[in-house]
This record gives sequence, C-alpha cells and structure tokens, in this order.
Amino acid sequence: MQKESTVSPVNGTGTQVNPAVSQSWTRKDTTWMLSLFGTAVGAGILFLPINAGMGGFWPLVMMALVIGPMTYLAHRGLSRFVCASEKPGSDITDVVEEFFGVGAGKAITLLYFFAIFPIVLIYGVGITNTVDSFIVNQLGMASPPRWILSGLLILAMMSVMVSGEKLMLKVTQFLVYPLVGILVFMSLYLIPSWKMDALTQVPSAGDFLGTVWLTIPVLVFAFNHSPAISQFSVALKREHGKDASKKADVILRNTSMMLVGFVMLFVFSCVLSLSPAQLAESKAQNLPILSYLANIHSSGFVSYFGPIIAVIAIVSSFFGHYMGATEGMKGIITKQLRSSNKQVSDKKVDKFILVFMFVTIWGVAIINPSILGMIEALGGPIIAAILYLMPMYAIYKVPALKAYRGRISNIFVVIAGVLAMTAILFGMLS
Repeated sequence: MQKESTVSPVNGTGTQVNPAVSQSWTRKDTTWMLSLFGTAVGAGILFLPINAGMGGFWPLVMMALVIGPMTYLAHRGLSRFVCASEKPGSDITDVVEEFFGVGAGKAITLLYFFAIFPIVLIYGVGITNTVDSFIVNQLGMASPPRWILSGLLILAMMSVMVSGEKLMLKVTQFLVYPLVGILVFMSLYLIPSWKMDALTQVPSAGDFLGTVWLTIPVLVFAFNHSPAISQFSVALKREHGKDASKKADVILRNTSMMLVGFVMLFVFSCVLSLSPAQLAESKAQNLPILSYLANIHSSGFVSYFGPIIAVIAIVSSFFGHYMGATEGMKGIITKQLRSSNKQVSDKKVDKFILVFMFVTIWGVAIINPSILGMIEALGGPIIAAILYLMPMYAIYKVPALKAYRGRISNIFVVIAGVLAMTAILFGMLS
C-alpha cells in the first residue's frame, strides 16, 4: 500500500491545495450536485415510468436496486478519465486525443458528439409536445402551428445558453429546487390512487430478466449526466489539482443517491397509479408521463403542475446536454481544421454551431418522431459505449489510470454497458 504524500497538491493555477479542505463539502459542491441532477432529470426520466412500468412492478424493484451502482460507477469512471490528464483545462475531446492519439481521438470525439446530440433533439420534440398538450388539454385552446411553437420554445432555451455559462448555471439552479420539491409532492400526492394489485402479478423468471434487460437502455439514458462530466471534471482539476478525482467521487456519489431516491420514488408512484394499458396509451401519444396524468386526472393540481414539471425538467436538462453537444461538435471541427493546417476562428465556429443546432433541433421538433424510439436507436448505444465501456478500456490501456485496475467495480460497469448495447440491438432487430 502506497504511503500518501504529505506535500499539498497544486491546482491548475499553480496554487497549493489542502487535501483536508478540498475534501470537505462546500456550497460549490452542492451547486455541482444540483447541476448534474438537473442534467439527468429530463425527458428520459419523464418517459422512464412508461417503459419501466409496462413490464410490471417487480422488475421495476430490480431496476431500482441496480441503477444506483450503475450510474455512480460509470460516471465516476468517465470523470477519472478526464481528471487523469496532466494538461490543465483539457476537456474530454482533448483528453481522448492525449491518451489515444489523433486518429482515435477524432473517432471518440465524433462518438461523444453523437451520444449527446440526439438527446438535444429529443428535448426539442419533448418540450413542443408537452407545451402543445398543455395548451390544448389544460387551457382549452386550439393547437398552435407546430413550426411556430417549436421554433419559439427552442429559441427561448438557446437564448439562455447564448447569454453565457453563468446565467445558464443560475437558471439551472433556480429550476432544480422547485423541480425536486414538486416531484416529491407529486409522488406523494399520487399515493391514494395506487393500484396495489400490481404487487400480486409476479412474472416468470424468463420474463422478469427479459424485462429488466430490455429496460436497461432507457435506465441508462434516464440517469445519464455524462454531458456535464467533462466541464465538471475540468473545473475540479482547476480548483483541487491532484485531489480532483477524489472530490469528484464524493459529488458523483451524492448525485447518484439523490437521483435514485427522488426519481425512483416518482417512477414507482406513477407506475402504481396507472394500468399497463394506460402506460401503453401514453407511449402511443408520445407524451411525457406527467402530461398524460394531467390529461386523465380530475385533480386541478395534477392537471396544471404535471406539464409544468415536465417543462422545467426538460429545460434544466437541455442546458447540460446542449453544452456537451456543442463541446463535442467544436472539438470535431477544430481538430479537423488543425489537421488540415487551416486557421481556426473560434467566433466563426461558434456561429456555425449555433445555427446548426437551432436548425436541426427545430427540424426534428417539427417532424415529431417517436421519442422512445430515438432514445433506443440513437442515444442509447453510443451513450453506453462512451460512458460505460470507453473509460474501462482506458483504465487498462492508459498508464495514468493504472491505479484503478483490477477492481470488481470495473467488471460490473463493463457488464452493464454490454447488457445495454445488446438490449438495444435486440430491440432494433425484433
């Protein structure tokens, strides 16, 4: 066992960091925890009860037991990967090139972008459908032209991003607090309408395991906050130096516990208050679970607050995923320009990305494809590869990560990633 050094590590600015101080919980750590929580709580969680609940109650219990370790260990691996870089300020697109070379770096950066970009598209669809349903069902008004409604909503979300990172973080924190409070209240409010006969329906062992396996991709997506991990790790390296990965471990553990506690309570409450037929109807209507509840529930509280929660969840998660998608796209463009010996203009690249993101998100929102289909076919496989498999591969290939080799948790993460990818492939083929 190695003896710890008594010399204080240095952060990215060259200042010494006191390990004892760096490991104590601070207000900034709470801010990061809420930001990561906000990134994860989006369309995936609002659609999670639909896919997870259609398989019955007891498979859902199994999912609740495994998703916590899956979420924490996978995101911890990705954060350790970014923190292992010796270069200050290196984000994930720089670190993959540093560890795997220029060619592999380009390929992984491309995959990273395509892991996050479909999720941003999903939020364009999700917020349009949620607001349109609210206008028609709760306000009793005619459905506005989809191209106008989606364009205005996407412009509003993107304007916050264009205004700067500080404003985005403030808005995210402002949204997360009421989101958590209303989610808990909604979960408890639905308890009187629980249908306890779901507890008596026990599937066969084959159906039980099959349901859990095929639902893993949606679980992975619903608890995914990997788009924010890169900037999160960069910030911790700047503040805590060599202690960054230890600090990240603590914040990510608390984030995972917060996610599992609040989200699974909400999922269980929704699933127990609806029948499998109603869950199937919600899926067919391409609506978040809260919008569906609002449309069938006689309570004014559920009718009005359900869609509001859905909008807050989508907006808070959109910000984190938009940051990750633009980070990946900028990495792809700048790396390609540099390899071609062309001058890189950050302003021109940023303007191009802004226009590209708006046009593509808007176009997909107008088309209105199946959200769950997009999750399974586009986001799921690459998220599983980047979040679960790539950091584990790096641990056994990159010398800077050799301290993490030979751990049982690595095997668990690899198995979870493989199960997610095979479930997606099986679902697509069948």
